[in-house]
Amino acid sequence: MKLSNRQQQVLGATVRHYIATAKPVGSEALVEGFNPRVSPATIRNAMGYLEKAGLLYQPHTSAGRVPSDSGYRIYVDQFVIPSNQVARQVDQMLASQLDVEKSGLETVLRGAAQILSNLSGYIALITLPLPSLACLRHLQLVQIDPGQVMLIVVLDSYETESMILDFSQSADASGLELEALERELQILSNFLNAHLRGRSLAEIAALDWSELGRQFDRYVELLQTSMLELSRRTHASFPTQILISGVAEVLRRQPEFAEIQQIQTILQLLESEQDQLGALIFTSTGLDNKRVMVRIGSENPLEPMRTCALVAAAYYRDEVPVGSVGMLGPTRMVYEDAIAIVETTADYLSETLSQSL
Repeated sequence: MKLSNRQQQVLGATVRHYIATAKPVGSEALVEGFNPRVSPATIRNAMGYLEKAGLLYQPHTSAGRVPSDSGYRIYVDQFVIPSNQVARQVDQMLASQLDVEKSGLETVLRGAAQILSNLSGYIALITLPLPSLACLRHLQLVQIDPGQVMLIVVLDSYETESMILDFSQSADASGLELEALERELQILSNFLNAHLRGRSLAEIAALDWSELGRQFDRYVELLQTSMLELSRRTHASFPTQILISGVAEVLRRQPEFAEIQQIQTILQLLESEQDQLGALIFTSTGLDNKRVMVRIGSENPLEPMRTCALVAAAYYRDEVPVGSVGMLGPTRMVYEDAIAIVETTADYLSETLSQSL
């Protein structure tokens, strides 16, 4: 959506003012924030346009404006810069208060969740590391139709996963005949088994595939995407354990959670639907090429979360994603701080796991 400079300024100012006050924003409240100052009428016109565009709305006819989920999304994507000051503060607190050598990993994770919730005023969610990740025992590429190839993967548990790959573009681009493609698929299967056997699917998905050689470059992107999808499937099969901290902080500090029905819905989600919630927050594994995932309001697939914002990032062990750090709060979240807190904590846990385990 294209906005003029003035409309962008008014959107940003409205979101920041509403985050700070939790009250609908009128044009007069924004005047002093502009340099040079502009008239309330100019700001009203811009706010009117933003309302027609669906980025602001009026909760009551006589009230000021409130950001919509779409307004928050543009704000996060175009205005938010994670706070370096908050990142340094979190890093110092984690390093000074937690010690995996003395207290063990789960105690460190619980301590990290408590630090995050106390600092932010939101609910901190940290998933325990997944159990030993499924490793590749054998794979085979089998042509089933022209341009259609089945990838069959046998895991170290002897479970089998399979998926259909569209090789038509790769095959056509190389000018291969069907018989030649069959021979190449067998060679490719042997090549991949020799290089990938014994590695976890998550590790394979995160590989720099250029290291495997350039003989099969035209298949690399398709195969890497397939391995990433298979890795996600295996992650989903493990029950997710989530360490939760900060429900009391949210009740005390966030007016959006003052309504009994709202907090009851969130509590039910945290207590009864941890598998769904865990699968949702364990999504920052490279699919969207973003270090930190932000889901705002209606972007959340779980109904109880559609009045909330979720900020999450994966933490890694030796470059393999094994868990996630998440923060759940109102859509009126201080995103600059939340993103910095989540990203810094995920980096800290990744470093701790890789160095200590």
